[in-house]
Amino acid sequence: MLHIMPQPHERTELEAATFRRLLQHLDEHKEVQNIDLMILADFCRNCLGKWYGKAAEDLGIEIGAEEAREAIYGMPYSEWKQKHQLPATADQLQALANRQKS
Repeated sequence: MLHIMPQPHERTELEAATFRRLLQHLDEHKEVQNIDLMILADFCRNCLGKWYGKAAEDLGIEIGAEEAREAIYGMPYSEWKQKHQLPATADQLQALANRQKS
């Protein structure tokens, strides 16, 4: 099989497509709570929103924190939270505390 490295502009396109697919996957799995993502992977949708906002800032694009979150959640965060976020269980909170210790 032939392996060709993508050109810089192709790499950007590939990364953008991959990121869009990640957001689609997260959107299709709203049952996965942010705390579950934090416990497992040490990042969540809110982290993605912060990274999105930082990337915009680095590129000189003005975007507020709420707009950055909305780009990740596909709706205002307050709406997503009301529709999809469940209260964290004691087990989840303990697992997150354990994760943060390590």
